[in-house]
Amino acid sequence: MAKLGFLGLGIMGYPMARHLAHSGHELALWSHTGVKARELAKEGNAQVCASPKEVAERADYIFYCVGDTAMSREVAIGKNGSGKDGSRKDGLIDGVRSGTIVADCSTISPHVSREIGAAFAAKGAQFLDSPCTGSKPGAEKATLTFMIGGDKAVFERARPFFEIMGKLFYHCGGPGSGLQAKLTQNLVLANLFQGFAEGMVLAAKGGVPPQLMLEILDNSAAKSGLISFKAPFVLARNFETNFSTKWLHKDVGLALESAKDMNVPLPITALTEQMLRATIAKGWGDDDFCSSIRVLEEWASIEVRKE
Repeated sequence: MAKLGFLGLGIMGYPMARHLAHSGHELALWSHTGVKARELAKEGNAQVCASPKEVAERADYIFYCVGDTAMSREVAIGKNGSGKDGSRKDGLIDGVRSGTIVADCSTISPHVSREIGAAFAAKGAQFLDSPCTGSKPGAEKATLTFMIGGDKAVFERARPFFEIMGKLFYHCGGPGSGLQAKLTQNLVLANLFQGFAEGMVLAAKGGVPPQLMLEILDNSAAKSGLISFKAPFVLARNFETNFSTKWLHKDVGLALESAKDMNVPLPITALTEQMLRATIAKGWGDDDFCSSIRVLEEWASIEVRKE
């Protein structure tokens, strides 16, 4: 029986942690929303912790999945506050033991992730950037795909516990490389959907029934697995969140930051980022990212829906 830890019980994190709780291993839990941790602890062999530090004191393999770079840094390093040196000693790093493996499953800045990894290394702990894809359905079904950055041998040690949560695993290279792969994947995803949205609004405005247009796309070189999955939600006007607009916007922004650091031009992605920002400005940031089509629909005075 291994001693595991999991932090962050959001749309993705809760079902990921739930699989670990039902795996037969000991599990230490922490979340900003304590009620979620207490709820999950009732289901399996899990202990609710008061802070990330307490999780680190109890676990040998630690996973966390939070919303953005600032949250990840806070969970790992702790936040500024009450300590004599200006910091609160409540982060994972304040309780981590030598030899512990820490895996950040969030999508954050590769640069900051490498800084976090170096801080853990100074404590004798091993760190993996291990963002995942598959959205809420993949988390619930334990079919996530993980992109791993860091020492491959360290990943192989932790792999049995990753396999409780996912199905596909790609070791992408050294620190930060898993995140670089994830940002690339979400960049392509966002641009694909933007192209779909523009095309469907154009077709609907031109009198082509959306269901027919989708069938044509599915039987042509324009076929896309993403579109085949997302289009039925658009046509049904179902924007319940699997992957929110605000988090995709965050990821696209991180991709643009990474590109700026490396002097890589991303002109299409820059426009897609603005369209996602416009969706957030309309108040739809917490809706699924497929809700971004509504911005174009408003501009064109047409709605893409199943007839």
